[in-house]
Amino acid sequence: MTLTPTAVDLPDLELRAGGQFGLYIHVPFCFTRCGYCDFNTYTPAELGGTNPDSWVAAVTVELELAAARLGAPTVSTVFLGGGTPSLLGETRLVRVMDAVRANFTLAPDAEITTESNPESTSPEFFEVIRAAGFTRVSLGMQSVSPKVLAVLERIHSPGRPVAAAREARAAGFEHLNIDLIYGTPGETDDDLARSVDAALEAGVDHVSAYGLIVEPGTALARRVRKGELPAPDPDVLAHRYELVDAALRAAGMDWYEVSNWSRPGGQCRHNLGYWGGGQWWGAGPGAHGYIGDLRLWNIKHPNAYSELLGKRLLPVTGFEKLSDADRHTEDVMLRLRMRDGLPLSLLDAGERERAEVAVADGLVFSDGARLVLTDHGRLLADAVVRSVLG
Repeated sequence: MTLTPTAVDLPDLELRAGGQFGLYIHVPFCFTRCGYCDFNTYTPAELGGTNPDSWVAAVTVELELAAARLGAPTVSTVFLGGGTPSLLGETRLVRVMDAVRANFTLAPDAEITTESNPESTSPEFFEVIRAAGFTRVSLGMQSVSPKVLAVLERIHSPGRPVAAAREARAAGFEHLNIDLIYGTPGETDDDLARSVDAALEAGVDHVSAYGLIVEPGTALARRVRKGELPAPDPDVLAHRYELVDAALRAAGMDWYEVSNWSRPGGQCRHNLGYWGGGQWWGAGPGAHGYIGDLRLWNIKHPNAYSELLGKRLLPVTGFEKLSDADRHTEDVMLRLRMRDGLPLSLLDAGERERAEVAVADGLVFSDGARLVLTDHGRLLADAVVRSVLG
């Protein structure tokens, strides 16, 4: 039995004054699914109805409907993520941005980012999207070690991300990010060092590095459960984080969020919007947004998503209203992970007392106005947040 997808009746959507507004656009397509990934993605064999062209048509309608509900606010950042946005090809990515411009006003200095799999890019790809106004590219490298890529089930060749970054730079992109994953079973310190060196050799101005997490329901989780692979070791993850941090700092990059480093001016403004309490509309299957005091999320399956938009219905199938306590928890959790730190003025008396304990333990330091994680504290960021909140 096939159930007809339904959308929820949303309350009035009112943007909070001040701060930046962004668009996140979720592209659900992947050529294959990596073993560690639990994102809302689908391979061609899993989709009987939706294809890249029908997805572009559907997301165009969603952008039109969203702009009408929000009053067409000025957009500071656009981020196409996934999934593998570069699988759409340059022509469809340009069509998506045409739809953004047709329905919203882009700020003159808008940051426009697309994630890309190095294997689905080319010099022409980068030249076309740069000419269409994209300002930033994020490339998935993860590692240059063939054995690590095999465990992660990544399909790109070890040298392709560096070549892709150089092609993007030649096309005029000033802002380039490379993603790394550390702590994969079988990875050595040398594997990680060579991966960091390759990212720096590629000439990027931003690196994101994440410790491997074994997400429930993934192929990697099944292999770990069966004993085919060991689970990531927390002590190894901490050691590898320190290796990444030392190498990037030595090359002139500094951390601005626990898992992100950049050269001056290379920070991802879209992500800063997430971490700093900004607002955004999430378009595409399964995308989440944050408007006013509401968290909203779209229906996950691309076919159901397209069906709702074919009826000119916003594909939002759930929302929650954040209380003052919810927003406070998020502020502490996100701002304490950032280099700029957490304003002490946001904390109540009990939280300040617990923060003093964290200072005494060497996990954070205070300049009298803000709390900032120490190098050791970054290794325990989540625990520090929990201790301060109580």
